[in-house]
Amino acid sequence: MGILRKLGATATATALLGVGLVAASTSAGAAAPVVQAVPAVAAAPKVAPKATAPQPKATTPAKKPAAKSGLVPGKLRLDRRCMTGRIICVNKKTRKVAFLYNGKLLATGDARFGAPRTPTRNGMFKIQRKSKNHVSSIYKSPMPYAMFFSGGQAIHYSADFRARGYNGASHGCVNMRDKNKIAWIFARAKVGDKVLVYNA
Repeated sequence: MGILRKLGATATATALLGVGLVAASTSAGAAAPVVQAVPAVAAAPKVAPKATAPQPKATTPAKKPAAKSGLVPGKLRLDRRCMTGRIICVNKKTRKVAFLYNGKLLATGDARFGAPRTPTRNGMFKIQRKSKNHVSSIYKSPMPYAMFFSGGQAIHYSADFRARGYNGASHGCVNMRDKNKIAWIFARAKVGDKVLVYNA
């Protein structure tokens, strides 16, 4: 009996649970059991949002349409650079010449360009000089209302364009077939005005 009392007075139990280790000790007048739990791993949910972050890819397609759209809506297909200052815009695709001032269309007319061997140069230029009754020193052909923008290339009236239309071509100049329109533009355009030749 004495041994049983001693065993009953002091008992030690150890149990292993699925979540942690429980150790309990009791003796006469001892404290309540102490529970030690193994903390659960909570790092996995924090990593998941970082892994699902392909949001920068959504911004790249949005930039492409903005950069691609360099034209003002409309039949003339004007380049956006035509919207500021005094400028003559020459679009090879629409075959039009447009004279604008700060985006306001002042005059427009049909245009013809150089042949494949003598192409009209693309780019941003300026009117270098004007010659109302010019005659080509190379081809001996008349070039009335000539506005030179790139070396010997000029915007001018062409009687051949008026007679044959698009069956012919220039030697690199921008031909206009409406004499009244080119005369009107010639009277108002100034040396130093921009000339933009493009194909869009």
